[in-house]
Amino acid sequence: MNGTDARQVGAAAPSLPRSLVLWVPDWPIVALTREGDEPLEASLPIAVFAKGMVVACSAAARDEGVRRGQRRRDAQARCPHLEVVLDDPVRDHRAFAPLIAAVEEAAPGVQLIAPGLIALQAKGPARFYGGEAAAATVLTGAVAGLGVADVRVGVGDGTFTAEQAARRGTRETDPMRIVPAGRAGEFLAPLPVAVLDDDDLQLSSLFGRLGVQTLGQVAALGPDRLSERFGTRGARLYALASGRDPRPVEARTPPPELHREVAFEPPVVLADQVAFGLRVPAEEFTARLGERGLVCTELRVVLTGERGDHSARVWLHPGVFDAAAIVDRVRWQLAEQGLRSAVASVRIEPEGVDAAAHHTARLFGSGPEERVHHALSRVQAMLGHQGVLTPEIGGGRWLAERQQLVPWGDAVGAAVRAAATLPWPGSLPGPLPATVFAEPLPVAVLDDDGDMVAVDARGDVTAEPVWLTGIGVPGSSATRRRRGIRQWAGPWPVIERGWDAERARRAHRFQVVDEAESAWLLVCEDGSWRAEGVYD
Repeated sequence: MNGTDARQVGAAAPSLPRSLVLWVPDWPIVALTREGDEPLEASLPIAVFAKGMVVACSAAARDEGVRRGQRRRDAQARCPHLEVVLDDPVRDHRAFAPLIAAVEEAAPGVQLIAPGLIALQAKGPARFYGGEAAAATVLTGAVAGLGVADVRVGVGDGTFTAEQAARRGTRETDPMRIVPAGRAGEFLAPLPVAVLDDDDLQLSSLFGRLGVQTLGQVAALGPDRLSERFGTRGARLYALASGRDPRPVEARTPPPELHREVAFEPPVVLADQVAFGLRVPAEEFTARLGERGLVCTELRVVLTGERGDHSARVWLHPGVFDAAAIVDRVRWQLAEQGLRSAVASVRIEPEGVDAAAHHTARLFGSGPEERVHHALSRVQAMLGHQGVLTPEIGGGRWLAERQQLVPWGDAVGAAVRAAATLPWPGSLPGPLPATVFAEPLPVAVLDDDGDMVAVDARGDVTAEPVWLTGIGVPGSSATRRRRGIRQWAGPWPVIERGWDAERARRAHRFQVVDEAESAWLLVCEDGSWRAEGVYD
């Protein structure tokens, strides 16, 4: 243990609160290896990016030269096989919640500083467990018991000193650093100014120009000069740099336990067995929310197999979840995603809640809307999650591929929403045809002499379109006769995958109005004409 056998230097400061900080290095990476249907392997080179910058990276990525603060292109230049992941604070908080709960069972009064970083008052746990070192050992053991291999702990005068002790005074082989009372200033003195981490003031750049490189040099400036330059922030900077941070640990109020978890011993294989064991916990889950005037609108289901495999998914509901709907979602998840081994546990937790008052039944009901909802929900319960689908508009250049079918009750997926907002050069602007053919209908566009009209290499029509004919043009007995073209517009090119010789596609769109006042969306590709849709 570092620092416990050092000589006492300077007067002790009993008025300063002793704090204990637990830190899990690279927590966003750890969260990625603990969550998801197929969690990433910790041994892979992984980097988490926010606003195009690296905010966390794995040990394998650091070995390749990836560092925090690098731009994405620089990081990938150093490690071409880098696993790129976008920052997700919600995921980090969610994955860290069980660790906080484990620490609170051993010692209450936890302050969450950031996912992967928590602080406690050291006095209570030290008395209970027989000293600061013993308390630190117990708390790190509580976190390590959840499968987190690297846990660091720091103890010192104030939260700032304890945090720096954990972050910069520990190693994976020596994960504990206790700074003796009254020695905070001496411990902090050689640390760089960058640890003050005040982006608004840009302290590293400012103090660097002044020749001030360490916290000891900042403290040597004195509180008066720092306050004169930075105002009230100057007094805080002096307190931090000199190890006299008086801020106490602000313990959080633990949130109510709204989740339910069912463990199966022995693990079960059949979905009916899982559903039977989950029925009563699902009723308790909804009742516990109801006691607080809440209803669940988004449900997270986490399935765990006996071999450690996971299946996690967030389910949505067009109304609110009741016990039967929860059991149905667990069944569907087992059917669609499943596990590689028997089911050992099922965890249900509210991903999104709303006030129950917003979902009370109306005095006279909601008429057809309510009947449609109940009918579709009952059909879906009988046929499964994919049994009732509703159409949504997604992204793409061709009308048929923009039609996305989403299961009833599900919100449009993030991928569908993102694709719909992306730029699609060559896509058709609105208004779109009311009728889109699943398979484009073959037609022919002819000039006045009856020859086929085409589009040349420069994107110009070879002749004026005059006639529209073909077996794909609806109109009962008149399907085969030619129809005169009154108006036309185009061509508009649609070019896809020009870099791929096998999948490259080049076509031209036309809008045509025939003599019957029917408006068509036509496509000319490789000299052939097809009707993609009709404006009816």
